[in-house]
Amino acid sequence: MTTLSVLDLSPVTEGSTAAQSLRNTLDLAQHAERLGFHRYWLAEHHNMPGIASAATSVVIAHVAAGTSTIRVGAGGIMLPNHAPLVIAEQFGTLAALHPGRIDLGIGRAPGTDMLTARALRRNLEASVDNFPQDVVELMGYFEPATPERRLRAVPGEGEEVEVWVLGSSLYGAQLAAMLGLPYAFASHFAPAELDRALDIYRTRFQPSERLARPHAMLGVNIVAAETDHEAKLLFTSVQQAFVNLRGGRPGRLPAPVEGYERDLDPVARQMLAQTLSCAIVGSRDTVRSGLEAFIARTGADELMVTSQVFDHEARKRSYEILTEVHREMKGAA
Repeated sequence: MTTLSVLDLSPVTEGSTAAQSLRNTLDLAQHAERLGFHRYWLAEHHNMPGIASAATSVVIAHVAAGTSTIRVGAGGIMLPNHAPLVIAEQFGTLAALHPGRIDLGIGRAPGTDMLTARALRRNLEASVDNFPQDVVELMGYFEPATPERRLRAVPGEGEEVEVWVLGSSLYGAQLAAMLGLPYAFASHFAPAELDRALDIYRTRFQPSERLARPHAMLGVNIVAAETDHEAKLLFTSVQQAFVNLRGGRPGRLPAPVEGYERDLDPVARQMLAQTLSCAIVGSRDTVRSGLEAFIARTGADELMVTSQVFDHEARKRSYEILTEVHREMKGAA
């Protein structure tokens, strides 16, 4: 049965603060742990008023310290923004503090605009073209120490860090297959190449010491509530957020708006239909049928579920309903 995990963008809602968002993140992680979710990932985004997880490794430390069994990690770290050694030290430290629980998903996009990318790196010599070499270098720092090694990640060397390749195109699928790593596809916001990427990853996968067979995790937006109408209303927050972002007006996560999609212009409506095509929104029955169809279509080993809901308690309830539906599906299998 497909495993369920959580992607938390640590949303900063309108009228709230980053501090409250980070408190909500820990509360949701503890809730997800009690519900039995497998992983809890946070993502690196910069210059985004509505996302509080820019210092991703710091937030991971916060979540891991407040939980005990759920795996915690990055979905992901945007490697061109960083020297591989720095990331190895950060995640080596996390693994030393929380053995057997730390994941490192790495991507090649900057996770921001180019002005911010320059501010992060000071220059753009760390090109995305270096991404494969940077991934290999990063993984090398987690290998056990040898006498001849002069450059070492301490903490880092010999630590158990589960490394993933993230992607929203065919590039990441090819790299994950070549390196024999698990692969996470960002179908929750960039679903266009999903089927082709899965096919490439699975057919070209080369077993490695880290992974014997392909393991694909897919991002999916799920908003569950007691009724379809309530869930669709809650979902209007993320719809507004995407329209604002694509219109060059990124901001905090807006409150739900009744009839929001109905009043959109055709261009915005079409953008949402494409961007959020991998979304399951509704009551228990609707969520179950949507899950069954998505899993049957993709054969996903794992789903990384994101629920951008304005009200924190409604967001927690959405994950509860999802868990209940998933248990029913497992019982029927």
